[in-house]
Amino acid sequence: MNNLRSAIKAVALCCIALVAFSTVAAASPDKKAEKTVGRLLFGKVLDGDDNPLPDAVVYVTNTRTRAIKTYIVSKDGTYRFPALTTGVDYEVYAQFNTHKSDTKSVSQFDDRSQVYMVLKINTK
Repeated sequence: MNNLRSAIKAVALCCIALVAFSTVAAASPDKKAEKTVGRLLFGKVLDGDDNPLPDAVVYVTNTRTRAIKTYIVSKDGTYRFPALTTGVDYEVYAQFNTHKSDTKSVSQFDDRSQVYMVLKINTK
């Protein structure tokens, strides 16, 4: 009878420990999961006189995979790239006809969730 009680106590303690461990594991978020997706890159494309350049194309290159995303700028010169991976560096530039802006970088070490960037193209 004592062996049966001891076995029941051991099983009960194991169950309690398992529940406590799973609760702690579920409560603490995975740091890597937090750093995968979620950065917003947005801004404007302007000419040398600070006028918007509608129909310019913004290029964002993932420096790890070399994958390129593009965005055709709206009439007010704005662009937006949502849900960029935060653990990756990006190179960004804009092009309008045969003219190109300087290439800028977004670092994986920049912890901002939203990055605003103005890209200027000298069209003269």
